[in-house]
Amino acid sequence: MAATDKSPKTAGRVDPVVTKERMLGTESRWRRFGEPTPAGGSLKEDGTPDYGVFGPGSIAWDVLLHPATVFFQSPAQFVLQLTYKPILAGVRDWDPISRKARKGELTIFDRFDRQQRNSGIHAPMWLGDTPTARRVAQHLHNIHAKVAGDLIDIAHPELGGYQANGPREAMWAALTEMHTMLWVYENLAFRDGKAPHRLTPEQRDQYIAEVAVYCRLFDSPEGEIPTTMAELKALYEKYDDMFKPSRTMDVIPATGQSFHKIQHDSIKKNFHVSQLRIRAQLLLSQKLFRYAILGAVSGRTRRNMGMGPVKNAMAVASTKTMLPLIWLAQQPQTERHMLRLMWGPDAVKLIESARELQRQAKAGLLPDAPNRTAA
Repeated sequence: MAATDKSPKTAGRVDPVVTKERMLGTESRWRRFGEPTPAGGSLKEDGTPDYGVFGPGSIAWDVLLHPATVFFQSPAQFVLQLTYKPILAGVRDWDPISRKARKGELTIFDRFDRQQRNSGIHAPMWLGDTPTARRVAQHLHNIHAKVAGDLIDIAHPELGGYQANGPREAMWAALTEMHTMLWVYENLAFRDGKAPHRLTPEQRDQYIAEVAVYCRLFDSPEGEIPTTMAELKALYEKYDDMFKPSRTMDVIPATGQSFHKIQHDSIKKNFHVSQLRIRAQLLLSQKLFRYAILGAVSGRTRRNMGMGPVKNAMAVASTKTMLPLIWLAQQPQTERHMLRLMWGPDAVKLIESARELQRQAKAGLLPDAPNRTAA
């Protein structure tokens, strides 16, 4: 049956047609709890500007506001986050993408929409004032309330279960998100007239200390939140079993189905020619740069993905050989396209506002901004 012919089971549920307007979306696709207030847009009880979780002058803002982060954020974030088994288990068992795929109702637009919202949902927490960041964090807490299971991996019952809102998973969701952004910045971001380069050890420690504040938005276990790179490395060692590769992580315990296969089959069944515009965008942002992104993450992460020596070497080489295209992806015209398409109108405003505050902080024009080492 053609994708445009709706079967009785999917009638009214599957909309395979993707117009330009649907692809772009409106504020409502990203917005939660009203329009976000930008950092500095409100006052704290003591009358000083509320700059939110990070604020102007922070190394975190140097990392998060860079055009490389705008372009590579979503595909790069998924690389590390989905090697953490409890997160992958939650997506595999509970995500709307999984539920739709099991019913044969998943389309390529659903996956694209998921990635769009993944980018836009972070901007208010990174770049909004404190009440905005807390509201969005609470929203994520609410929607993850039911995301829990007794079995992470059918072949490794000793790993136990998972709970998205539990302290362990909450902490690792934030850490894997933010650690990935650091890798993007250090390995893909052209800055200061130079090719991508690593921060100093002091700057890296400062970044992790700032990320610790972000982790506290999500009820992370206070005694485990790292504040230096050494502490973060030790935490990876402690939870190493939760990152090791496993061929059975793909299996949905409740049904025995392959998570990736049911996605592929449903998307193929529900194909429509108008979806080619989405496939072109995904080709640009993910397929073209896939190995370059993999080369930007740690060797340990690549091993946890099951990559052998040959693919590992290909990834590292790709990051270097594709530097001209990586540079092009960070230019204003490309960035404007990605901002509107993947981050949404609210995030565009938040990023513009935060960049101006960061500029002022570096110029010494914000005496009340934190005095930190610029990256």
